[in-house]
Amino acid sequence: MLIDFFLEVRRVGVPASLREFLDLLEALQKRLAFADVQEFYYLARLCLVKDERHFDKFDRAFQVYFQGIEDLDELLETLIPDEWLRKEFEKHLSADEKAKIDSLGGLEELIKTFQERLKEQKERHAGGNKWIGTGGTSPFGAYGYNPEGYRIGQDGGRQGRAVKVWEKREFRDLDDSVTLGVRNIKLALRRLRQFAREGAADQLDLEDTIRSTARNAGYLDLKMVPERHNAAKVLIFFDVGGSMDPHVQVCEELFSAARLEFKHMEYFYFHNFIYESVWQHNLRRMNETVDTRDILHTYGPDYKVIFVGDATMAPYEITHPGGSIEHWNEEAGATWFQRITDHFDKVVWLNPLPEAFWNPGGSLAITRQLVNDQMYPLTNEGLESAMHELSK
Repeated sequence: MLIDFFLEVRRVGVPASLREFLDLLEALQKRLAFADVQEFYYLARLCLVKDERHFDKFDRAFQVYFQGIEDLDELLETLIPDEWLRKEFEKHLSADEKAKIDSLGGLEELIKTFQERLKEQKERHAGGNKWIGTGGTSPFGAYGYNPEGYRIGQDGGRQGRAVKVWEKREFRDLDDSVTLGVRNIKLALRRLRQFAREGAADQLDLEDTIRSTARNAGYLDLKMVPERHNAAKVLIFFDVGGSMDPHVQVCEELFSAARLEFKHMEYFYFHNFIYESVWQHNLRRMNETVDTRDILHTYGPDYKVIFVGDATMAPYEITHPGGSIEHWNEEAGATWFQRITDHFDKVVWLNPLPEAFWNPGGSLAITRQLVNDQMYPLTNEGLESAMHELSK
């Protein structure tokens, strides 16, 4: 009965499988969620979404599907079998509440009366004890006080029940295609992990402790190990100034997340393209530079190299000696970049420009060729793809 909902979830880009859909149906059969749309929302998300970056897509699909069900009878018939509804009412209502429903003629009479009053009423009504409205004691409407009534048009119950959590869309910043923030940058960077145990042995090794204690005739034999750290070694080169000025915020967020995620990380700056020197302090870049050859001699091939820039410049700035707009470079930028790709095993380029704006020619095409086509957009999906490439 939820095939259309499953298809809508797939349509918006959530990679939900048929097996996961069958798990949802099985969970519903076991009544893990019953007669509560909010509970169904959480259960369906648990079964169908395996990566939090798809939460926002799921919310959109949920909203589209359930906003299409506007008629109460259709909702009851589609999601809640009639006999289930009545059994659940009988289970949860107190004797006093059942008596009040009986005073109206029973549940069937309550539904019939609701339909009749809905046809009779032509305008909004607030207060009172008969018409469908708000704030009254009528069995029908919103924000009222009748314990056995229907709620119509109310965004949330007085006790916070039946809130349309999917309409809040709290996870929109986790979507693949939206602008990055520190949190989801960190999630993407975690794809590049090479764990190693470093430092003092100050963490309990539970499995080895159990094994050693068993061998020791039951006498406790504690085994300690060093803490595990992400041992991936990373070099990041940031393009600064000029056309990169609009991208300062996302570069700052990337830098902040990388500093937190990688224990072994070094960073350098360049302008437009890399030549014989780079720098670490932009205010002192004219006086305190780092020779690019020193970088090649200092850091081993196992370092993962990330360039961040829009690759937007005059092509001669890459291909010709003297092409730099700030100084005279004896050798072309392409020559220096080739030395970097020859020395390091893994090099990728992150481009803050949307992929739709990547020029198929010019400096961007030259840069993509030099980086062996390992250029990725600075989106969540692009960053994850880059980390996957570096981790190979």
